[in-house]
Amino acid sequence: MTDKREKMTLIVYAPALVGDDSRPVAVVHGMERAFPGLRLGWSVSDDHELIPLPQRDRWLAQARRNGGFPLVCNNDEHYPVMISGLELPAMFGPGRQALFEVHAELPPDAAGIAATADVLAAVAEAARAYWGHATPFRASVDIARQTKNRPDDLEPPPHGLPVIKSPSAMRSPEIPHRLGWLNYWSAAAARAIGFPDPSCDAELLARSRRTATGEWVVRLTDAPLDLDNPAHLDALKRAYERFPEIGGRSTS
Repeated sequence: MTDKREKMTLIVYAPALVGDDSRPVAVVHGMERAFPGLRLGWSVSDDHELIPLPQRDRWLAQARRNGGFPLVCNNDEHYPVMISGLELPAMFGPGRQALFEVHAELPPDAAGIAATADVLAAVAEAARAYWGHATPFRASVDIARQTKNRPDDLEPPPHGLPVIKSPSAMRSPEIPHRLGWLNYWSAAAARAIGFPDPSCDAELLARSRRTATGEWVVRLTDAPLDLDNPAHLDALKRAYERFPEIGGRSTS
C-alpha cells in the first residue's frame, strides 16, 4: 500500500454548492479524463466497507454530504486514487463566505506525478475554483502549520516559513491562502496577487502554463516539493516573498 507520507495531496477551493449543482459529477469526470486509465467506480461506507457504484453519476448527483460529496475511489489498495468534497462554512471562510472544498489523493509514482498538473487543472476548472494546489503529503503538512488560528499559538512555522492568517481572517476567497508545489490560480486569483509580472516572474513563468479558459497552473520546483531540500525550501520562500497577498500577509 502507498505510504501515506509520500502520497500527493490535492485541494481546491470554489464557491459553495447551491441547489441542484452539477459540479460534483463534473469534478469526478474531470479527474478521470486527466488521469489515464482511471475509473472512480467505488465509494466507502461508514463502516469502511467498499461499495461498488454501478450508476455512479446518478449516485453522485444525489449523495450530498457536508455540503460536498462522499469519497469515490478506484478500489485498488496498492494504488489508491480518491476524491471527495465538503463545505467550509461561512463562519470559517474568507470574507465570511462558504466554500466548496475538493480533496483528492494521487499515488507518488511516475504516472501519478506526471498526471498531477492535468488533474489539478481539470478538477479546479470543473469545480470553478478560485485557487488550489497539489503538494506531496509531508510538505503539505508543514505548509498547513504556517496558519495561526489562535492568538496564543506562539510556535513558529517550520523551516522558517512565514506566518499566514487563518482562512476566516482573509478578506476575499479569490486570494490564495497558501502555496504548494503546483498552484492553480483562477484569473481572479492571479489578478488579486499580481501575477504575472514579466519583470519579476520569468522563473515562475518558465514553469507555468495557462489553461484554455485563462487560469494558471504554476509549478514552484521541477521535482515534487521537498522542504528538506534547501533549493526547494528557498523556492517556496521566494514565492511567498513575491506574493505578500497570499496568506493575508500584505500590509498595504
